Amino acid sequence: MKQKIETVKTLLDAVPYINKFKDDIIVVKYGGSAQTSEELKAKFAEDIALLRVVGMKPVVVHGGGKSITDMLSALNIDTHFIDGQRVTTKEVMKIAEMVLSGEVNKDIVSMLNTQGAKAIGISGKDGNFISAIPKDIEKFGYTGVISDTNPDIVYNILDNGFTPVIAPIASGSTLGHPGFNINADLAASKIAVALKARKVLFLTDTQGVLNKDMNLIKTLTISKVEELKRDSTIHGGMVPKVDACIEALRGGVKKAHIIDGRLEHSLLLEILTSSGIGTCIEL
Repeated sequence: MKQKIETVKTLLDAVPYINKFKDDIIVVKYGGSAQTSEELKAKFAEDIALLRVVGMKPVVVHGGGKSITDMLSALNIDTHFIDGQRVTTKEVMKIAEMVLSGEVNKDIVSMLNTQGAKAIGISGKDGNFISAIPKDIEKFGYTGVISDTNPDIVYNILDNGFTPVIAPIASGSTLGHPGFNINADLAASKIAVALKARKVLFLTDTQGVLNKDMNLIKTLTISKVEELKRDSTIHGGMVPKVDACIEALRGGVKKAHIIDGRLEHSLLLEILTSSGIGTCIEL
């Protein structure tokens, strides 16, 4: 009986947040362990399905760097990184698009459909949703920076009751252009701004933003983030994630969250409970 009462309390705790975020677009950057563990994949799919059931409009943006690297290795195609970013030759671009838009995207779509989330997979090329320019063509090849977004196709998918699953591949500006490989964190940020999303959440392999004592910082402002970057409290792979959060906030998104994708039901715990589990950043 005690367990049942606790379950009811949890449901009651969620009600204000369900009412608050009903009909809002929630962009989720899906990656890390949550994308590779079969158990966590199932829990993630359940979370997305539940968010849809209670009236929210989740949009999933995914990465897939490890899958790209594995495929390139299997095909004996050289790949290397500069400053943590993949150098995308034309040959690598073809493989990246095949893996992201084909294998990874459709695996996520199938997983969500199995849980009743009614998903449809697209890339930034579909409906000319995302256009990009080279980050530095000589240094990074076809690694791109988003220059324009046309969110109509995503709005249409949402309006018809489906969950969009987006591969971070963008269109080039000329006929026959192979397209651009886009950093998934930055793609999620730009997509959240374009869709006028209420929230953007980044699933990571850490609790969130940590202080120098390795304790979780639950709330931050943009100014505090910049301060923590200057004193190297925020460093390494966390820097591009907080930068993506800041870009989204400055573009009109209300809140950005960095949460631990290694925890079961991390999305629901962050969105639908009063305590949350990760770091929330706001203006």
